Amino acid sequence: MSDSLITSASGIIAMLAAVASFFFFLEKKTGWKLFNYFPPLLFIYLVPVALSNAGVIPTKSPAYDFMGAYVLPMFLTIMLLNVDIRATVRVMGKGVFVMLLGTVGVMVGAPIGYFLVKHGLGPNAWQAYGALAGSWIGGTGNMLAVAQMVDLDESSLEFGYAVIADNAVYLIWLPIMLGSKNLAGWFHKFTKVSSQRLERMEAAAKKLIVDKGPMEMRHFLYLIFLGFAVTTLSIWIAEQIEPIKTASGQTIVSTNTYKILLVTIFGVLLSFTKANRIPGSHAFSMALVYLFVARMGAKADLSNLDSSVLWFLLGAYIWIFIHGAFLLGAARLFRVDVHTAAISSAANIGGAASAPIVAAYHKPALVPVSVLMALLGYAIGNPAAYIAALLCRWVA
Repeated sequence: MSDSLITSASGIIAMLAAVASFFFFLEKKTGWKLFNYFPPLLFIYLVPVALSNAGVIPTKSPAYDFMGAYVLPMFLTIMLLNVDIRATVRVMGKGVFVMLLGTVGVMVGAPIGYFLVKHGLGPNAWQAYGALAGSWIGGTGNMLAVAQMVDLDESSLEFGYAVIADNAVYLIWLPIMLGSKNLAGWFHKFTKVSSQRLERMEAAAKKLIVDKGPMEMRHFLYLIFLGFAVTTLSIWIAEQIEPIKTASGQTIVSTNTYKILLVTIFGVLLSFTKANRIPGSHAFSMALVYLFVARMGAKADLSNLDSSVLWFLLGAYIWIFIHGAFLLGAARLFRVDVHTAAISSAANIGGAASAPIVAAYHKPALVPVSVLMALLGYAIGNPAAYIAALLCRWVA
């Protein structure tokens, strides 16, 4: 760390925030269509990778450790306040089942993709596939959470592979989801969707827009209190529970696993209370997500990168198309439109950062419900991805 140009915790966090804010400023100021296909998220990760590997900021710092231990569960809590399961089901109807079967596709595809390429990977690659499952079921926050659940060091080569695969697949999958709009005619014949379904869905989606009022100073305090209170309580309870181990002494369910699962449960429970109406909670939590994306990039050490990353990528591409097959089958089974199917996939694979992009391209009226679907993914992402990780471990 002493060899880096910037070593203080405040300087490191300021640099990460500067990178994240710059690319959103650039997107807003220029309106470049480039950002529709290469969103700020991508640059917010890659630029800190370059900065840390060039020695401007360190790859290891107590600032990163504090953010991982306390700020991560805090923003997960705040993000989950916005989950509205009842409204999502009311608007999307059978589309929710399409998304959930897409999630099953991620869970099934993980061990299959890993099994086919594991001979080219290290013994701990299953942990990285589990972390990647977190990203593909909920989003970046879940990726970080599941990494903690399976005790995967974020500075490890395996975690770096997961992030590289996440971005590499995203660059292929997002254009497919956007371009699927042009296949609406064929798709709707294939799924035999009712012509009235889309009209009903758009009408119901318009009712989702609820004005929570302007955000005031006190709302920040509410969110910070709830975030850290849930984090503290979850850590305390998790430390009282004995980890589950195999007969050989390997840990199956660790203290970190309990912590993240408890944060998820408490966050969802709070979403059924008036805490759901606190203004600015989604924007605040998303700002912290992007700061964490920059942190992920900063921790990536590329000095040991080798050809095994190609095997990891191959497994990831096999995996994503298994998810696609599940999604297509679910769309046919439940007779939904291409717009619902695309948003369902984006809510899984891209999370809250990508689902609105796909929705805006397909049907702008569905942007609010796309956010809700992505947040539903955040709610189920941690336990579902952990199961996927255990399946990969079994395959290993």
